[in-house]
Amino acid sequence: MLVSACVLIRTAPGKFDEAVESLRQVKGVQRVFPVLGRFDVVADVEVKDPSNLGPTILRLGRLAGVVFTETLVEIVQ
Repeated sequence: MLVSACVLIRTAPGKFDEAVESLRQVKGVQRVFPVLGRFDVVADVEVKDPSNLGPTILRLGRLAGVVFTETLVEIVQ
């Protein structure tokens, strides 16, 4: 069972490129793209085991240049 989440990320001033490069290296991150608005970057995350989602999201939040994250977890009906 795949678990998907969309992670909204705010980066530190001047650290956008560094943060994006680091995000792309994290296992489970499928896509990273810039956005306009309150957030600077969106990362699409997919993990096979639901218990891996939390640790993956926490890892994203600790990357250099990442200031704040908000995670939107997909629900399956």
